[in-house]
Amino acid sequence: MSTNSEMTAPDRLPEDRLLPRDTRRSLPIALLRAREAVMSRFRPLLAKHEVTEQQWRVIRTLGEVGSLEANELAERACVLAPSLTRIIKSLEDRGLIARTRHESDGRRVLLTITPTGLALIRAVAPESAKIFAELEARYGRERIDALLDQLEELTAALSEDSA
Repeated sequence: MSTNSEMTAPDRLPEDRLLPRDTRRSLPIALLRAREAVMSRFRPLLAKHEVTEQQWRVIRTLGEVGSLEANELAERACVLAPSLTRIIKSLEDRGLIARTRHESDGRRVLLTITPTGLALIRAVAPESAKIFAELEARYGRERIDALLDQLEELTAALSEDSA
């Protein structure tokens, strides 16, 4: 069995099949690296408050809008529907979110942030703001804003293809 450094020509893909040839210039990998670089600063804070990254995205999203149906929440919080079901149960058990019936259509269920959930956001906010300030100091507020704009444009351009 050969190792990577001992690969013979037949064991390797032709270079023209590896585009881009350098994974440092691969958009999906670069996005993952950037995400990891950012999230590595927030994970200790989330762990201290006993929430996962996905749970935090759900709480934050509901904190911004108050109530959403599950499908809209999954989309806005970037959580897959099967994972959201598990997350909802966990957050409900902790009293951070609640299920309520839609006012005009009792068949529809809304997920709502609770006062306990809002208190968690308030507890996390000061340290989160410090982390954001560090990111801004290292990378620059203008550059972060420009990057966010570019990522939104990329998402919109690629979403047009799937629409």
